[in-house]
Amino acid sequence: MRKLLIAILHIGFWLCYFSLVICLIGVVMRNEDMTRINYFLKLFFGFAIVPAVISFYGFYGWLFQRSLRFRNVFFLFLKGLGLSFGASCVGFLTLHFILGVDCVTEANESFLSIFTKMTVFMSVIAFITGVIALVIKGFITWVAELKLQEALKQKNYDMEMALIKAQLDPHFLFNTINNIDVLILKNAEEASAYLNKLSDIMRFMLYETKLNKILLTKELEYIEKYIELQKIRTANANYVTFTVVGVSANKTIAPMIFIPFIENAFKHTTNKKVDGAIVITILIEPQSITFTAVNKFNPLANKESNGLGNELIRKRLQLLYPDRHCLDVSQTADQYRVHLKLNYG
Repeated sequence: MRKLLIAILHIGFWLCYFSLVICLIGVVMRNEDMTRINYFLKLFFGFAIVPAVISFYGFYGWLFQRSLRFRNVFFLFLKGLGLSFGASCVGFLTLHFILGVDCVTEANESFLSIFTKMTVFMSVIAFITGVIALVIKGFITWVAELKLQEALKQKNYDMEMALIKAQLDPHFLFNTINNIDVLILKNAEEASAYLNKLSDIMRFMLYETKLNKILLTKELEYIEKYIELQKIRTANANYVTFTVVGVSANKTIAPMIFIPFIENAFKHTTNKKVDGAIVITILIEPQSITFTAVNKFNPLANKESNGLGNELIRKRLQLLYPDRHCLDVSQTADQYRVHLKLNYG
């Protein structure tokens, strides 16, 4: 894409420039003898084309590289004037020698006078052409830097997501294994059934989480299995309430976006005998998904929690749903509430 952009800018500039030169030739020859057309073509070639080409690519390649190394604008300006004057001298020599156009005999002025007037005028043309070349080169460089920054940003995004996932996955896995271990001591047959759920969870974590988006139905299935595994530690069937309102079909979501909040709810809830200790609700609407998790806790309990920090969770949300999510976390004397809304837009 960059090569195509460069080609378009170069071709576009020279087409405009040559069109202007042709128009000037037409204006100059308006009242001239057509037999002198060859002379005027040679004159404009040496006068307008040669210095412009030399200056354009001199500024484009050589002077632009110098501008990246040296920040002294005045010094670069002098170099640009010198390059423009050198290009005009080449144009004058092209007229005087190579093309056989004798500038001295074409006017009743001295060679020095002719040389001064023509080189000054050609230097102005060359300098303007060179400045345009700097603008074009600067624009191309700016576009290339934007693409590089975008690539670096994407690379940084991928690295951050990999780092966050590396912290999330083992955490969930260790918790579920511990829960299964507790159940094995109580009921081996039931533990076998839960091992199948654990197998499904591991399969989900290993394969589904590699995708940027998964079906919402799969995410809900994973949440249900995760909650079932967490219930192993209590005989209270009403300990957790999980409700889904709305139609989840044909909707997608980033994998494991709600699980960190659910896990923290289980971690922070100290009394498993209380009915409705954890209430989780997912509201599915056409343009958004709203997740709410409310859990009760004992503020006097001095329990060390290994739950995932809110800072890590917020960082992941910002990466996955920039400017498309609203997270509100609140806490009262004995209740912790998380409200998260994700927009599809």
